[in-house]
Amino acid sequence: MPLLHISLRAGKPAAYKRAIFDGLYQAMRETFDVPEDDQFMTITEHDVSDFRVSATYLGVARSDDAVLIQITANNTRTAEQKKALYRRIAELLGENPGIRPEDVFVSLVEVAKENWSLGHGLAQYA
Repeated sequence: MPLLHISLRAGKPAAYKRAIFDGLYQAMRETFDVPEDDQFMTITEHDVSDFRVSATYLGVARSDDAVLIQITANNTRTAEQKKALYRRIAELLGENPGIRPEDVFVSLVEVAKENWSLGHGLAQYA
């Protein structure tokens, strides 16, 4: 049950943002064994003055189109699944909406299964 928060500079059209949602969902389905219809994602747009991304950290040449993706997920995936996820996200977002791989920044936050309540005040995975 991943929860995704996507941050980017303001001004992209709705189709661009939908393509990000679709690509992330597809990548998670293919590499993270995410069930069908398990989609919990938000996009937050930021003005230039409220969005700072290093243009060169670790030798990665990022542009103003950088996208920050934070994924919170159960701590049940292997290192190989994580690597596959990062690679697939970059591939799919490169295809549509055309984000350069250098501009795809992913952070994975892992939590214990009992740290979720998906409604009704219940801990569904505990």
